[in-house]
Amino acid sequence: MKAVKKAAPTIVVIFGGTGDLTKRKLLPAFYHLYLAGWLPQEFAIIGLGRTPLDDERYRTRLREGLEEFSRTGKPDPDKWQAFNPHITYLTSDINDPQAYQQLAQKLEELEAAWETRANRLFYLSIAPQFIGPATTYLHQTGLAPDAARDRIIVEKPFGKDLETARQLNQLLTRNFQEGQIYRIDHYLGKETVQNILAFRFANALFEPTWNRNYIDFVQISVAEQVGVEDRGGYYEGAGALRDMIQNHLLQLLCMVAMEPPVSFEAEEIRNRKADVLRAIRRLTPDQVNKSAVRGQYGPGWLRGNRVPGYREEPGVDPQSNTETYAAVKFYLDNWRWQGVPFYLRTGKRMQEKTSSITVQFRPVPHSTFAATMSENLLPNRLTINIQPQMDIRLRFTAKRPGLEMDLTPAEMVFDYGHSSTQAPEAYETLLLDALQGDATLFMRSDQVEVAWEVITPILETWESRPSLDFPNYSAGMWGPENAEALIAREGHTWAVSTHFGGRPKDQEPTKA
Repeated sequence: MKAVKKAAPTIVVIFGGTGDLTKRKLLPAFYHLYLAGWLPQEFAIIGLGRTPLDDERYRTRLREGLEEFSRTGKPDPDKWQAFNPHITYLTSDINDPQAYQQLAQKLEELEAAWETRANRLFYLSIAPQFIGPATTYLHQTGLAPDAARDRIIVEKPFGKDLETARQLNQLLTRNFQEGQIYRIDHYLGKETVQNILAFRFANALFEPTWNRNYIDFVQISVAEQVGVEDRGGYYEGAGALRDMIQNHLLQLLCMVAMEPPVSFEAEEIRNRKADVLRAIRRLTPDQVNKSAVRGQYGPGWLRGNRVPGYREEPGVDPQSNTETYAAVKFYLDNWRWQGVPFYLRTGKRMQEKTSSITVQFRPVPHSTFAATMSENLLPNRLTINIQPQMDIRLRFTAKRPGLEMDLTPAEMVFDYGHSSTQAPEAYETLLLDALQGDATLFMRSDQVEVAWEVITPILETWESRPSLDFPNYSAGMWGPENAEALIAREGHTWAVSTHFGGRPKDQEPTKA
């Protein structure tokens, strides 16, 4: 955990202040940072939105969201009473230049009362089409002129393809310096994801074996039980490849595969991540069919309830070619990882909700034990469970208790659930870093563009060749059958842990 270092006097301006993200994630995150003593005494949160509200009605709305979504439950009345005066609201139209003049006046009033120039953090919790006018007017009004103290946070999606991503980056850098721009991916704020860096680079035990000589393959899996719900209109223009693999899963791959950084400085970490993305072997259109699988869920059963197929969801084309499942096999062309496959998969309406990283080590080169002793001899495996289970599991082989030499799998487990400290939400970590000017966990423009370059051949191939078998997996399943063939070609199988896909009871490992 970082040493407590409060931010300087700070004003947070939330574009989209009446939106769902503010209610569910942003306000609870700021409230918990306040309770933990991370926020300065002089701070203000200004919500912007088109809905006519006064300060009290806005605070009431946010408190209702806090009661529903806070990880600590309903707020203590006295603590909320101390926190809520820091929240104000301005009725504002993003496309109206006059609204930015009103905002400027509000900022000047706060800073005059504090007798200091505050840090300014502008959170763009808005649809992509509004980023242009918002950033342009912020620049023209002179609301964020200080590269050292003024920052903007941009939510994904960062474009819908390589060209639009480049256009967005050009727009942002035309109005702000790159060091002011914080492209947020909430997956990188999760406690177990951050622990990958500590696990790899703070322990002499693992780094010597973290390469092609000892690792057979790596799997990164993100499964969701939910369907598209009320996001059908958005999802039709996105799909699993854009929505999850292009950002979340490729960023997890970077954390697993990056070279040891010289220091924990933000640019050094981000340079090493960019190196990984550049090393990913690009697929040709002919290779896409062998290295990538897409799926779309049909009707099925989940937790005893019948659920509709994707094409039956509101806002979805009845003949939609949009994938709700994607699995891709990547190779990295560098010395550390040459020849090691990285399997990435994600899907909606899966059997369980789970996110995990599996690092499978190579089998022992020679078995000392007779076949009867070693029938349960399995390769070592490291599993990092990100959500909802939060733990790190190392599978190894041990002797079964008894008079005979029988081998059995066992596990060593580091479980966050047993920690005396409650893990913060991802947005708490990321917002605090943004307040303190630490960009380590935020994406740089080149990372965004190279990530799009990686998946562009797959996108273009899938869009030019509509699938003829959609839907090809039922809700409540683990994806289409050809996803098994994708990994079986290399003699591998999808990781069967207790958190992804289940494991027969007689194969449950012994916990160490």
